[in-house]
Amino acid sequence: MRYHIWTVGCQMNKADSDKLAAGLERLGLQQAALPEEADLVVLNTCSVRQHAEERAISKLGALKKLKSRRDLKIAVMGCMVGPRTDYLRHRFPYVDVFTRPQEFDPILTAIGIDGEELGGEFWPRTFALAGGPTAYVPVIHGCDKFCSYCIVPYRRGRERSRPIAEVKHEVEHLIAGGVREVTLLGQTVEAYGHDLPDRPDLGDLLRALHDIDGLYRLRFLTSYPRDMTEPILRAVAELPKVCRHFSLPVQSGDDGVLERMRRGYTVAEYREKLDLLRRLMPQAAVSTDVIVGFCGETEAEFRRTYDLLAELRFDKVHVAAYSPRPGTIAWRRAADDVPREVKADRLRAVEELQARIAGEINGALLGSTVEVLVEEEKEGRLSGRARSGKLVHFDGAARPFGGLGTQPGDLVCVVIEKASAWSLQGRLVEAGSSLVSPAALAAS
Repeated sequence: MRYHIWTVGCQMNKADSDKLAAGLERLGLQQAALPEEADLVVLNTCSVRQHAEERAISKLGALKKLKSRRDLKIAVMGCMVGPRTDYLRHRFPYVDVFTRPQEFDPILTAIGIDGEELGGEFWPRTFALAGGPTAYVPVIHGCDKFCSYCIVPYRRGRERSRPIAEVKHEVEHLIAGGVREVTLLGQTVEAYGHDLPDRPDLGDLLRALHDIDGLYRLRFLTSYPRDMTEPILRAVAELPKVCRHFSLPVQSGDDGVLERMRRGYTVAEYREKLDLLRRLMPQAAVSTDVIVGFCGETEAEFRRTYDLLAELRFDKVHVAAYSPRPGTIAWRRAADDVPREVKADRLRAVEELQARIAGEINGALLGSTVEVLVEEEKEGRLSGRARSGKLVHFDGAARPFGGLGTQPGDLVCVVIEKASAWSLQGRLVEAGSSLVSPAALAAS
């Protein structure tokens, strides 16, 4: 039997798909490159944004036609699937199974495998297969925050942390398969550990993973301002392998909008956390998320968001126009009253502002040398990410580190020669001029 998994949405969805694929492979199924070649097609969906949900619905329409021509099992998992599936079953009667995030056994049942007969350790001990030098590892599932616009707590449930030993075992498994950089995932990753018996925090987890042989880098996302404590930030500052790269969503620069969003902090409190972060790590790269056109957002409220972004100067801003998500607090209690064209104008204004800021930040890197973990090679051109998370493209002609040739998984030094708002370009430091070896780079 052959399977195909289609994934849309966040890094957590990617991690879920990788785990499911590893489980199916353990059971003897083979991966198919295209749905047309598969006996089982799984759509791992997202409903955080309307566009992502529309993509999944379009994909389901194509699969309906495919299923009408031959025998095919279709499974839908992820954030489109809530605790009640009556509406989905009525709308998509040709789908064989609907299942919530991390609930894999119903998919096995659909293809005639009894998940209970596999034993209770099958999924906890099934880790994603290494598919390159980087990997995502979920460390806390779910979310307890219940922001008014967000569907995630209703789909992924309450916060549940994984024990440190279990996470470490998975990271060691990935490193043995060639992974060199691991990103620890959580909807609010600094909430990690509050529900475990000894109440470790994210800093404790980072320390436990830091000295694993073969691990070059650690990252984590996504942060929530109130959960980002000084002890956690100090741990990041003290651990050389942990990249000083933060995703710290602000969502709005206006206190009234933040209150309607139920974000749980004020602009002043957000500033305090960002100031502490930058004081401890002046060179840290920080990205943020912003929603424009949220329910009732006035021009003055939007302007405060715009001005905050102009002042704080983030390395990257992920901006989206608000779209109501059925089942959320905002969907039930607030009117989506900002006109579509106004949302589009505000989104475009933020994008233009951030393109200018990111261009200036990246332009300041011209002539500098950055450490890059090589992730991909295409037609002799290599690419990877600096410790700041910035994408770097460069020529792979040089042969550093003993003349073995540059390949994915190597840590190399690149001199930046061109910069744009979206990426950096440079040349590989020649052999003999490299700063240090990959192992020393990871430890330095």
